[in-house]
Amino acid sequence: MLTHPQVEPTSRAAAPGTRNRAVGGLILILLGVFLLAAQITNWSMSWLVLAALAAVFLVWGLAIRTFGLLIPGGILAGLALGVALIERSVPLLSEVNSAGVFLMAFSLGWGLLTLLSIFTDGGFRWWPLIPGGILAAVGGALMAGPQGLLLLSYMNYLWPLALIAVGIFILLRRR
Repeated sequence: MLTHPQVEPTSRAAAPGTRNRAVGGLILILLGVFLLAAQITNWSMSWLVLAALAAVFLVWGLAIRTFGLLIPGGILAGLALGVALIERSVPLLSEVNSAGVFLMAFSLGWGLLTLLSIFTDGGFRWWPLIPGGILAAVGGALMAGPQGLLLLSYMNYLWPLALIAVGIFILLRRR
């Protein structure tokens, strides 16, 4: 007597390519509706668009534990925060202070990358603190007033010296 193998019912889940297209299509529809609403209502929501895109990349990167997707998410999050702060405080701050606020906020996006990196497959990554720290230092100097601007003018001479020092350190360390 022949026995027939047990046939299990197949699920009707969408193929991965179909799901990716559906998610991409939904994101484009939501972005289009959002931008159309901004045009019709004259709302200044550019920072919300940046924040929404940042959220998409951050959630996507954390969901699949990929640091590469967190990078645009963190950058866009910092930009969104900077734009939001500038749009809200422009009448209150000078142009130089506004630029400092923007750079400080942008640097927080880079810091966010380091914090979220622990949830990815590669683990903790410290390198985003380098551009974030540079942005924060320049932003802080801009907000410090004339003394900060003087410090920035000296930095034009100091950062090449720092590069030379690091290069010498690397060469001597190899030996």
